[in-house]
Formats: sequence, structure tokens, C-alpha cells
Amino acid sequence: MADGKVEFELVSPERLLASQSVDMVVVPGGDGDFGVLAGHAPLLSTVRAGVITVYEAKVITDRIFVAGGFAEVTRERCTVLAEVAMPVSDIDTAKAEQDLREARDDAAGAATDSDRDAATRRADIAQAKLDAVRRAAVH
Repeated sequence: MADGKVEFELVSPERLLASQSVDMVVVPGGDGDFGVLAGHAPLLSTVRAGVITVYEAKVITDRIFVAGGFAEVTRERCTVLAEVAMPVSDIDTAKAEQDLREARDDAAGAATDSDRDAATRRADIAQAKLDAVRRAAVH
């Protein structure tokens, strides 16, 4: 670990998306966002749909959309294993809007609780993608 840096790794089922030394990373945890600096207390957390924000000094250098998974934090490292992960800049707004409409329709017409839960999760992810794009446009 470089002095004052935390090693950040982001892994999705498809590939390793990030492996770098950073000043700080903010993760959308299951119980709320949490920031990780070098020397952080060990922590395990679920990851909810949202944006991982990577900082160098006080500047945001990367925004990555994630949904589902786990984060493990040690004094030197933050590792996120995400079910879904992509740079916010790669999110197709029109597709996310279409996915949201379709998922809401599927949830409304679901024949079983399991189908409704799956459609609701898809809708939540699509909405989180849209929120991520809107927030990135403001910042």
C-alpha cells in the first residue's frame, strides 16, 4: 500500500473492472454509503444498487454503477464483488428507461411472488441506473 492510499479492487462476474491505489472510495453499502480510507477498520457489507465513487485527493476520478454483491474492507484494501458493474458513462439512458417500464409492467402482471420480486429487483436496478446518470450530469 502506498502511503495514505487504499488498494481498491472491483470485480464483476465478467471481469476485473478496477485495481488501483486511491485516496478514498465511497461504496453504496446495504446500510448506507461508506467511505474507505487507508487504515479503515475491517468491515464486510452487502452492496446495494448505486454508484461507487473513487477519489484522488479531493477530486472524483471515477464513478462506477454497481448492483448487488459484497464489499470487504481491511486496513489496506477495499474489494467489491458486484453482481452488476459498469462505468456510469456507459449507461444507456433510453435502455434503462425501457428496462424500467418493462420491469414495472412485469411486476404488475406477475403471477407469483417470485416473479414479482424478480421484476421489482429489475425495476430497482433500472431506476438506480437512471438516478446515477442524473446525479453524474449535475456533478
